[in-house]
Amino acid sequence: MARPGRQRDAFFDNAKYLTIMLVAIGHTWATVKTGNRTLQAAYDVVYTFHMPAFIIISGYFSRSFDLRPDRLKRLITGVLAPYVIFETAYSLFRIYAGRSDDHNISVLNPYYLTWFLCALFIWRLTAPVWRLVRHPLPIAIGLAMLGSTASVLGGELDLHRVLQFLPCFVLGMTLKPEHFRMVRRRSVRILSVPVFALAMAGAWWVVPRVNSSWVYRDAAAQDLGAPWWAGPVMVPVMFGGAVLLTACLFSWVPSRRTWFTALGTGTLYAYLLHGFVVKSVKYSGVFETPWLHRPLGVLLLTVLAACTATLLCTPPVRRVFRFAMEPRMDWAFKTDVGGPVPDRRQREREREPVGA
Repeated sequence: MARPGRQRDAFFDNAKYLTIMLVAIGHTWATVKTGNRTLQAAYDVVYTFHMPAFIIISGYFSRSFDLRPDRLKRLITGVLAPYVIFETAYSLFRIYAGRSDDHNISVLNPYYLTWFLCALFIWRLTAPVWRLVRHPLPIAIGLAMLGSTASVLGGELDLHRVLQFLPCFVLGMTLKPEHFRMVRRRSVRILSVPVFALAMAGAWWVVPRVNSSWVYRDAAAQDLGAPWWAGPVMVPVMFGGAVLLTACLFSWVPSRRTWFTALGTGTLYAYLLHGFVVKSVKYSGVFETPWLHRPLGVLLLTVLAACTATLLCTPPVRRVFRFAMEPRMDWAFKTDVGGPVPDRRQREREREPVGA
């Protein structure tokens, strides 16, 4: 029997599992939402907060990260190496399975969903800075606002996303256990229902009036056909919406162990692998089937996306792909890499996955 000190907090594993469901569902909806105003509105609502929820949790478990050699080694093997592997794999998949004319493969220009690993690597390296400064969140929001006006950033390292999602990571670093307990109160759970309803109604109204690409946070305002000053306005608006909806999501996350709690430890596997499934179906032309764009078709795709993500979180899948997700890479490091022995509380935090 495991000792109490070695137990994980079921809430975070549950939250990660439910969040990866939304990520997989969102990527599936992206293929059939054209022309469907209601689905586009639901898609925009989900995209407002699903990655911020992931990132807030990642920031929360980065609170103790420093530049100690063993932690840097784990960051390289658990984030940087998988990024290089999957960036290359997705690029090759696009070229050969997708028959793309663009044969360029560059680890400096993240493709599809690999941007998260690139961003997480950068955010984690800056974690000691955010613990050092006096007002980390306002500074992070200021950097995000500046990034939203800089069209010169281009696609290298997906710096637009790195900067515009940065406040979510920094917010996670500043949160304490009591903050998560606060949003799980019954009153918050009840209020979350009208909040989500209002968000959906607002998104439905906004669809024909505002460029939906704002939810991606991957471009400057000028690149979206808006004046430069729209970026510094939209950044805090999107951040506020993300935090509000994430709090609503967390209010419904179970605190107890459930049938999917253990699956929450494998969400980074599901995140990186489900894209191959979505792209395979897209390249095959199945998503162009007319009836899949109707309500029952969308419902079927939603269920299949959730089931696929669930399967990809399971232990057998993790064993097969551990070589790519968690490479040991002992050949690349000195044998004397180490550091101060962490105390019990630090060890418990470090048992959380490096990724989402």
